[in-house]
Amino acid sequence: MKLNELRDNEGARPKFKRIGRGIGSGKGKTGGRGVKGQKARTGVSLNGFEGGQLPIYRRLPKRGFKNIFRVAYAPLNIGALDTAITEGRIPAEGEITEEMLVAAGLVRSGAKYVGGVSLLARGEITRAVRITVSRASAAAKAAVEAAGGTVTLPAEAAQASE
Repeated sequence: MKLNELRDNEGARPKFKRIGRGIGSGKGKTGGRGVKGQKARTGVSLNGFEGGQLPIYRRLPKRGFKNIFRVAYAPLNIGALDTAITEGRIPAEGEITEEMLVAAGLVRSGAKYVGGVSLLARGEITRAVRITVSRASAAAKAAVEAAGGTVTLPAEAAQASE
């Protein structure tokens, strides 16, 4: 077999239907679009319009609840933190802050994560670190403390300063 002998399977590419080429073609005059009106023109998309009938998105009941007071936290796993320290993106000694984590590209900043950073327990940490985050899971806090480090939360820091 040669490259010039390669062919598509039979029926893989259907023949193009030429529309608007006279009444003898079967797709002449209106070109399969019916007659007149908005939908006979090009560039029209009426999403959700059902011809005057009440659309399905209005017939169905509303579901669920969206809490407008929800506070979102940017997730950070201890395994990713350990990897970043190993790669030298974050210094192992000294206090690790949320600003340092954002600068190192470990967590995303922005309006979506107004609550700050949440430390989670996926992965393992092998060195003692001092980290200050907005929130930490109990398992993540235990893992960091087992490695000889400390996790400081803003509520604890406020109590300590008083």
